Amino acid sequence: MSSQLPQEVEKILPEDVINTLQSAYSVFKGEQDQLDDLLKHGGALLRKASQRFTTTQLIIGIAVLASVAVFATAKIAEAASDEN
Repeated sequence: MSSQLPQEVEKILPEDVINTLQSAYSVFKGEQDQLDDLLKHGGALLRKASQRFTTTQLIIGIAVLASVAVFATAKIAEAASDEN
């Protein structure tokens, strides 16, 4: 008999993916105010995914999210320097 309580696994909803992709697209277009939303939605999606994926899949997911964040930050910095 296991002494661990069963962990409630949150389902990844289509809205989670859509919100993350919309935020990423907005940041890609240069809307700097959407970066916080991208990190919030991406983090929520990653948290839900962490309950289902293996460690390797999680590491890859985190690497992809970090790459998008770095790319978005560079894009925002480029847009800011173009305005000046």
